[in-house]
Amino acid sequence: MEQNQLNQDLAKLIESLGQLPEAVTNPGFVVVSGLPGTGKTFFCRKLAEKQPFCILESDAIRKALFPSPDYSIAESARLFAVCHSLIEWLLKNGIPVIFDATNLSERDREHLYRIGDRTRARLVLIRVEAPPAVAYQRLQARKNGAIPEDKSDADWEVYRRMKLRTEKILRNHFAVDTSRDITPVIDKIIHTINR
Repeated sequence: MEQNQLNQDLAKLIESLGQLPEAVTNPGFVVVSGLPGTGKTFFCRKLAEKQPFCILESDAIRKALFPSPDYSIAESARLFAVCHSLIEWLLKNGIPVIFDATNLSERDREHLYRIGDRTRARLVLIRVEAPPAVAYQRLQARKNGAIPEDKSDADWEVYRRMKLRTEKILRNHFAVDTSRDITPVIDKIIHTINR
């Protein structure tokens, strides 16, 4: 992708951020990974209720850049290039970030690890999961428009395809089952970031 397009996308997104959390030294950088319907966005919001973060939700950013997304390889490449630039910009400015995206391959997460290293952020990796039956119910509710604030278009078919491509997180990480009480894990994550 050309630098000019990246700069335009980045400027547009920075302008749309609204009120940011207070800047800190060594901000927290929470990378959330998980299949559609596992409750990533719900988890991110609950975490941000306990401690201020700028939540970057890839589905919402995609819709901001592409009002009628086609989910092509080129579109996704442009989306993640600008997400990575925005994350780095925020962290360099001391703003704690939660990155809410599927982040299913170790190759994709490597970009995020490098951003964490370059910015000296406190990187915390999280795998969000839920039993397949629960994910299926949530995706059906999404399809029926039961969750109006949900920005994702992923359905059960997308879930099944992505499940085949999911790779283990090779670094230390927290596992969160959103079909259970997530409060204890959120408390541990906040403790880890503030240590």
